[in-house]
Amino acid sequence: MVHYMKTKEWNQTVEILHQAFNSGYSLDILKLLMTADERDALITRVKIVRSLLDGSINQRQLKDQLKIGIATVTRGSNSLKEATPEFKAWLEKILLNTND
Repeated sequence: MVHYMKTKEWNQTVEILHQAFNSGYSLDILKLLMTADERDALITRVKIVRSLLDGSINQRQLKDQLKIGIATVTRGSNSLKEATPEFKAWLEKILLNTND
């Protein structure tokens, strides 16, 4: 029951974000819902995913480059492993500016 409620609430939250982005309020909604530290953490997470997709440096080098803990890099890596091939291809196209 608790898992269902969280899933329902997560889906509702994603829908609010979707509507805000479609209405041109992407920056406004993210500033409203996230602290500066949370926004910085999101930026770091995108950098982790981009670097992991790029594959030019290993996880330890990435940790040192971004000045973050190895657990943070590992979480990003594990999340990326769970991504569908289609989503991963989309990420590569967006983050690495590749053309198919």
